[in-house]
Amino acid sequence: MTSETTPAGTERAPLPLKPVLGWTSFSRTEESLRLPSIDDIKYTVITTSGRAAIYQALLQLRLAPGSVVLVPTYHCPTIIAPVILANLEVAYFGLRPDGLPNLDTIDAATAGQARAMIVSHYFGLARSLAEVRQWCDEHQVALIEDCAHCYFGNAGERPVGTWGDLAAASLSKFFPVPEGGILASATRPISALHLSPQGFKAQVKAWVDVLELATQYGRLAGINWALTGLFGIKNAFRRASVNVGSADLAVADMMKSCDMERRSRAPLTAATTLASSLPRGQIIARRRRNFAIYARHFANLGDTPELLRGSGEEAIPYVFPLWVEDPDRVYHALRAQGLAVFRWDRLWPGTPQLAGDVGLSWSRHVLQLLCHQDLSAADINRTALATLNLLSNPSAPAPAVARQHLGA
Repeated sequence: MTSETTPAGTERAPLPLKPVLGWTSFSRTEESLRLPSIDDIKYTVITTSGRAAIYQALLQLRLAPGSVVLVPTYHCPTIIAPVILANLEVAYFGLRPDGLPNLDTIDAATAGQARAMIVSHYFGLARSLAEVRQWCDEHQVALIEDCAHCYFGNAGERPVGTWGDLAAASLSKFFPVPEGGILASATRPISALHLSPQGFKAQVKAWVDVLELATQYGRLAGINWALTGLFGIKNAFRRASVNVGSADLAVADMMKSCDMERRSRAPLTAATTLASSLPRGQIIARRRRNFAIYARHFANLGDTPELLRGSGEEAIPYVFPLWVEDPDRVYHALRAQGLAVFRWDRLWPGTPQLAGDVGLSWSRHVLQLLCHQDLSAADINRTALATLNLLSNPSAPAPAVARQHLGA
């Protein structure tokens, strides 16, 4: 299987939830698509993950213990966990329908206590943060720009990652790497992070994991058969573990699920080598192509949601966000079919319902349909048609779903 074709007999196979290394990963046929990226920001340091980058960004600010950090109501728990681990307090702001912060949801008392604010570019559809930047400057609040969904392109008048005092990005969402994030700043040098190196065993395991995933999806034509045999022997001696998702995890379990143990570790060599050597052009072109396919399929569902308006052809998307009125049935059915879709339905305990906020409704109703470069046009069509079939048959019951499918 390549990123451009889907061989006969694989139409029902599970789709990859993240980029997968393959021979086509090294193609430079589309290198002319050069856009600003996180790599171009003046000061950058590679971390083990985007959440580790957020944690390190908070440490860079040298905030007093218990300082208030503003976070969005619509979030992945890995945005909140770094704040808790940095010994800081969380306060929430709501979102507007276009995905930008609804600054009216921050009362004067909270604004006066806040010392930092984490603002996300959702879905890879980056937007100008001029209004947020002005608000932060007026209230003397440090802005951390969460670019986990945006690695390339512009956010309005500036390149992504350059609105914030600091920015955090994710390598593993855009490149076929075992882990990786970036802490960046366009304006301030980054103090030494004092990251501890990972051992030889971890370094070897990272390369093995990359190759095993590539083999699982048939991306290394010519040597897949040999690697499959080797990995089959290895896995015969390992009992598989299942990560069960739940929207009702206690804070302690939520922290554990965020996997913050490597927040102060140096990144793996496999991550830094692949991220620095793989071409960018095809990543940009194929994500745009896949997003456009979704847009054509869903064009007749009704009015274009405001979060999609103005995204245009310049965005380099992470996912295609789709609002669904009957989300639980549709989401679980799509996951049961092994399709590349998830949602942020695991909110941090205590996330409030704020007037004028769409965040909590997004957490349930917005499905995130992945459109990374290692999903073929056939994969995207398969996902879109399955979704449309479920939407057109509202009385159809959701299939029985294996528990391991329920986590995002």
